[in-house]
Amino acid sequence: MTSVRPQPPYYAVIITTRPSTDLEGYAAMSRRMAELGEAQPGYLGRESLTDEDGRDLVVIYYADEASITAWKAHPEHLEAQRLGRDRWYSSYSVEIARVERAYSFSRD
Repeated sequence: MTSVRPQPPYYAVIITTRPSTDLEGYAAMSRRMAELGEAQPGYLGRESLTDEDGRDLVVIYYADEASITAWKAHPEHLEAQRLGRDRWYSSYSVEIARVERAYSFSRD
């Protein structure tokens, strides 16, 4: 997991996915979406975790809602969304939150 949390306020897009059995082409598309996503205006960073069953939790940080809306409508991202629904995911959920405050602790 990469920790790249920005300073509040910011938006967090929280995506939870459960893979299907047909994952052909998924890894390449995932890499492409990460590459494209990082280049989008308003992108601030991301964190992700995958459990032993292959379920993913991804949190992508954005400066504002307009950036999230623009990324959701990007033509290549629209195709990835379609393929995710048609082939790669047995389920997914997306939550969008505005982060007003954040704090953490680390003994490191």
